[in-house]
Amino acid sequence: MADAGPGPDMTTWPTGRLLSMASRLVEHTWIERLAEAGLTHAGLIALDLLQPGPASQRDLATRARVQEQTMSRTLERLERDGLVSRAQDPADRRRTLVASTPAGTTAWAAARTLETEVFPRSADPDAFRAELLAVIHALSAERWPG
Repeated sequence: MADAGPGPDMTTWPTGRLLSMASRLVEHTWIERLAEAGLTHAGLIALDLLQPGPASQRDLATRARVQEQTMSRTLERLERDGLVSRAQDPADRRRTLVASTPAGTTAWAAARTLETEVFPRSADPDAFRAELLAVIHALSAERWPG
């Protein structure tokens, strides 16, 4: 196998290209580690949204900013794996409430600690998160008003 050389000089790349590269690397690593824990990225989002308590599928989809069908598939897998349960809403029989099971809460908590193992340390993690949030808020305002 030929030596690939020193690699590209990324210091000259535009910020957008750097963000794109970082995003892809983080996403691939994150998905691999979640899979090792028996979760998907979508499953982790659903479990995270369920931590305050049970919610309807429609509410979960709205809060996750996905279609109800997409959330339905995610919840089906989580239910099959014993990480969520579904029950009829006692206040409205037409509505089904989804809740995290004890196994789901344990999986969620374990996945939350993956961040410290997966992502490189930042000199100022709070400032880094603030910058990421600023980018997300600025670019998502037109896509998802409110």
